[in-house]
Amino acid sequence: MDVVAVVVAAGRGSRAGDGGPKQYRLLAGRTVLARTLDAFLAHPRIDRVVCAIHPDDREAYAAAIAGLPGGKLLAPVLGGATRQASVRLAIETLADGAGDEVLCLVHDAARPFVDPGLIERAVEAGARHGAAIPGVAVTDTIKRVAEGGRVAETLDRSVLRAVQTPQAFGLRALREAHGRAAAAGEDGFTDDGQLMEWAGAAVHVFPGEAGNVKLTNPADFGEAERRMGSGDDDMVVRVGTGFDVHSFGEGDHVWLGGVRIAHDRGVNAHSDGDVVLHALTDALLGAIADGDIGTHFPPSDEQWRGASSDRFLAHAAAAVRERGGRIDHLDVTVLCERPRVGQHREAMRTRIAEVAGVPESAVSIKATTTERMGFTGREEGLAAQASATIRLPAS
Repeated sequence: MDVVAVVVAAGRGSRAGDGGPKQYRLLAGRTVLARTLDAFLAHPRIDRVVCAIHPDDREAYAAAIAGLPGGKLLAPVLGGATRQASVRLAIETLADGAGDEVLCLVHDAARPFVDPGLIERAVEAGARHGAAIPGVAVTDTIKRVAEGGRVAETLDRSVLRAVQTPQAFGLRALREAHGRAAAAGEDGFTDDGQLMEWAGAAVHVFPGEAGNVKLTNPADFGEAERRMGSGDDDMVVRVGTGFDVHSFGEGDHVWLGGVRIAHDRGVNAHSDGDVVLHALTDALLGAIADGDIGTHFPPSDEQWRGASSDRFLAHAAAAVRERGGRIDHLDVTVLCERPRVGQHREAMRTRIAEVAGVPESAVSIKATTTERMGFTGREEGLAAQASATIRLPAS
């Protein structure tokens, strides 16, 4: 799938205080815009990047992109009076000959901390659902306030999400929705997810990143400078471990690392019995001290009978991110005589990376036998042990 990223950088940033448009301010020696563009230009899933800029910012933009890698970055598009208009103008330049197979990511230039895992999840969710936006769980109690300051309602925060970018849509559908909105005089949409909802699309929410903050107010820049200056000093490294085992039973395949592998036996399990994903799930949950897979998905609950273990790993990865954490590395060792894992290793790494929202380079799969000793050596079952290395905010 062809993937294009639109970075919206035409705003004036009046709430950010003095210092000019916020996208051209410096963070640790580089402009906010350069940091944002670099994240997309460096990502292997992104094929093209176009930036919507203000007509007055041509020189500032040229200075900001100096030194960025070429090839993917297209000529900038002059934006409109609103964010919505700027996105529409940018995607119009990309629309010629674009079919449904083109995916468009729309991202705010003022979110320079977007990381590769979030971009990867945006691409995967957009490809799967056609319209997808990142969201993080709301931790504060939210009140709806009536006139005069009286509380009218306390909202259920368990169903609320704070929405971020990059947001992902089929390019053709996004172009058509923007065209309809412009023709109808609807120009008050604050993000493309809201516009697509108005157009009738079913918009999916996937896990965002607590650290993917938008620089809006003067205090945000102070915090961003502290974050850039201190690097990892404000993050604590945590390592969690996991182990899982299943005995062989009747069947013609096993699931390992999210990959269906033909075998002359199946496994006895309540879910799909994927020891790799189960061990990884426990490793992530252990790293954040949040119980284990049985705590979150008890085998006594029939809704998990036969369930795909992808859901368990995705849940654990989201739990790390909801705490402001980052997943640095996932390492697994499979213990069995058969089936042989080597020929499936790369497919497993790819699938685990997709589910956990990390680059494939952050996933390691190894396999060993037990030299015909023990239950795995007697081919009575198989096992996996895993470790997960993450970072959490020190506070």
